[in-house]
Amino acid sequence: MAIPAKIQNDLRQFQRLQQELQSTSQQRLQMDLKLREVTHTLEELKSLPEDATIYRPIGSLIVKAKGRKEVEELLTEEKETLEIRHKALERQENHLKERYTTMQKEISEALQAAGVPVSGGSQG
Repeated sequence: MAIPAKIQNDLRQFQRLQQELQSTSQQRLQMDLKLREVTHTLEELKSLPEDATIYRPIGSLIVKAKGRKEVEELLTEEKETLEIRHKALERQENHLKERYTTMQKEISEALQAAGVPVSGGSQG
């Protein structure tokens, strides 16, 4: 049995939504890793003596920092930025998951109403 054009269009939109959800999830996971790395670096930095020699990256160079406090401030600022971006990605991911679930249900119902057999398997 042929799938109606509207449902075919919905399926294409559903596939795009699925790709967007996967991409957003991957970005959030990468942000997770960066956030953990910065947090760990800050913890390690705090265990160093105040007068320890510390180097930090600037572009493709590694230069001597003025002091531990300078690096702590930079890392704290970076951590705050990462936390904000991470929360935004979490919100976006949750919104996409809701849309995904709703759309999955709507397509399944539309296919059943059109008399098209629907498999029981779920992706997501």
